[in-house]
Amino acid sequence: MTSMSGYPARPSVRAGEVLRLHISASAPRFHVDFYRWGATPHHAGHVEWPGGTAESGTFDADWRWPAYEFLVPPEWRSGVYIAALSTEPTSDMPPMDSREARILFVVTPSAPSGRKVLFKIPTFTYHAYNTAGGGSLYSAAQVTMLRPGGGVGGPVKGLPDPYDTASPRQTFAHWDAPFIAWMEMNRIESDFCTDLDLHEGRHLHDGYRLLVAAGHDEYWSAEIRRNVTAFRDSGGNIANFGANTCWWRVHVAPDGAGLRCDKFPPGASAGKDPDSSYGCPDHWWESEPENSLLGVSYRNGGGHWDGPRTPLGFTVTDADHWLFSGTGLRTGDVVGRDGALVGYECDGAAYELDASGRPRPTGRDGTPKDFEILGIAPLPGDWNFAAREAMDSPRAATLGLYTANGTVFTAATTDWARLLATAPRVAAITRNVFTRLS
Repeated sequence: MTSMSGYPARPSVRAGEVLRLHISASAPRFHVDFYRWGATPHHAGHVEWPGGTAESGTFDADWRWPAYEFLVPPEWRSGVYIAALSTEPTSDMPPMDSREARILFVVTPSAPSGRKVLFKIPTFTYHAYNTAGGGSLYSAAQVTMLRPGGGVGGPVKGLPDPYDTASPRQTFAHWDAPFIAWMEMNRIESDFCTDLDLHEGRHLHDGYRLLVAAGHDEYWSAEIRRNVTAFRDSGGNIANFGANTCWWRVHVAPDGAGLRCDKFPPGASAGKDPDSSYGCPDHWWESEPENSLLGVSYRNGGGHWDGPRTPLGFTVTDADHWLFSGTGLRTGDVVGRDGALVGYECDGAAYELDASGRPRPTGRDGTPKDFEILGIAPLPGDWNFAAREAMDSPRAATLGLYTANGTVFTAATTDWARLLATAPRVAAITRNVFTRLS
């Protein structure tokens, strides 16, 4: 039986530069078709190479598979590309998502493009959940990114999503792909980068007005946090259409090839859940609460990981805000309940009710005092809740924004992208964010 798989030497490459792929293929020769993801996959190129097999490695060290080089044409548009490996050429477009024979990489612009939107692909989070080689950041403190997987083409830790069984949750296909497809269908032009690019200080100085992420962008380095904060402070806007964001701090190897995350408090027993523990070295909230940048944190929200959940949507708190322009929503209406918009993980801000009954942030968790809670969804008791400091605020997903030179918007739920194609009001809110902040 023929086997093929591979991984990129780096998760991104500039247009016009050399892409290096590491591939093991048991066939004498194999084909690679390159597709750019958008409203529909676009076939961008093809190459044929001689095969060569290599042994699988472990999760914590470079697999050192044979290297193949491909010169990326300078005219390739910035975007997310999938390399599909096959033994025979075919005119049929293969499925873009697969647990083998697929390699994801991002093409970044060769020079500032003039576009105003930059979309961040969370390759650190992809690799945190990638179990190729027998481990992930849920079973070990260190993983390599030089192995199959990383968004596509590898096994993934996690339970299936009952609302979308077509792909595993922690993959490009699950949240990023539908969001990017929606952007292209709505003529929203964007350049693309990876979190490693932002870790290394690339692209945020290239004239972008809006940095966008979607789905599940859980693992951030201190360098990413510092660079994104500086982007906000210089007037750049941020739109996070996801949740459980910036929950764990990762330390990136000097060559960018590996990740380390110290999740457990000293002396913790094996099998203990770090999310329910205190004293975890790389919990962002225990040292520098992510609320100060994002306005929200997973510790004030929660997760429902297994099976269907009670359908929850956001109750609108101020329908006159520009966020809801053209939606027809009124204060007190609920957005997205029929589609279980809130979940499978969501973020929140500590809040209290003012004299009119509207939720306002307390600021005790690090959330800026001017954060506007524009939608709220209190969480049922059967959700999973992380450890947090003692406070009397309920657990609730809190959609909203604040401004500190730049404006930061959060949708506060991982599943926002899932409803874009079926919930017109979710789509309208998304368009308003792009129109206002880009």
